[in-house]
Amino acid sequence: MPAEDDPLHGRPVPYNRLHPRLYLVEAAATALLVLFGLSAVIAFFGSGSALALLLPSAAWRRLLAGGCFGMVGALITISPLGRISGAHINPAVSFAFWLEGKLAWRDTIGYVLAQLLGAVLGAAWLPLWGEIGRSIDYGATGVGRGVPVWVALGGEVLATGALVLVVFVCAAHARTRRYTPWTIPPLFAWLVWWEGPWSGTSTNPARSLGPALVGDQWQHFWIYLVGPLLGAALAVALLRLPGQTRVQVARLFHFP
Repeated sequence: MPAEDDPLHGRPVPYNRLHPRLYLVEAAATALLVLFGLSAVIAFFGSGSALALLLPSAAWRRLLAGGCFGMVGALITISPLGRISGAHINPAVSFAFWLEGKLAWRDTIGYVLAQLLGAVLGAAWLPLWGEIGRSIDYGATGVGRGVPVWVALGGEVLATGALVLVVFVCAAHARTRRYTPWTIPPLFAWLVWWEGPWSGTSTNPARSLGPALVGDQWQHFWIYLVGPLLGAALAVALLRLPGQTRVQVARLFHFP
C-alpha cells in the first residue's frame, strides 16, 4: 500500500514534493490577517480616529486592539482557509512546527514565502485609511520611546515564546485542541497590553513586514525577524522537557 502524502504531519510523499495549494491558501489567510488586524490597530490608535477619541486611555486601547487582532486570527483559523492550510499565518509558527518535525523544510520555506507575500498584499490596502493610517505608519511595529533595543528584542522573544507555548500546549491535547483558535484573542489582548510599549508586540515577521514596506519604516526591523524566531525556538525547547505532550500536526485548526 503506497504511503499517504501528509505534509502537515511532516510526511510529504515523496519527500521532495511541494504543496502549492497550501501555500496559496496560507498567503490569502496572512493577507486577511494583515489587512483586518492592522485596520483594527489603526482604528484604535490612528490620529483623529473615532475610537482613539472615545478611549483616551492608551492601555485600554492596547488591550482592545490586541483582542481584536487576535480575534481576526481566530476567525481566519476556523474559516475554510484555516481548515486547508492549518492557519499558521506567521513565519515564527511555521518555524516552530518545522523544529517539531511536523513540517518538512521545503514546505516550511513555501509557507514562509507565502506568508511574506500575503503580508505585502494585505498591507497594500492599508493606505486607504488615509491620514489616519499614515499617522501611525499603518500599524508598523517599532521600539518604544526610551526603550533600549535589547529590551524590545527581549519582549519579542518572550511574547512569541508565550504565543507558541499556548498554541502548542492547547493543540497537543485531545480535549483542548479544538479550542486552540480561541486562546489567541485573550492571549493577544494581554500581550499587547503588557509588551506593546516595548516593541509593539509583533510576534510575527510577516505582520511587521507589510506595514514596514508600505510606510517605509525599517528602523530596527531586524528585531521583528530575530526576536520571533528566537522566541519560537525557546518555546519548542521548553516543550521538549520530559513529561510534555507534543503537538502532532502542523495546524492551529483541528477538526472536531
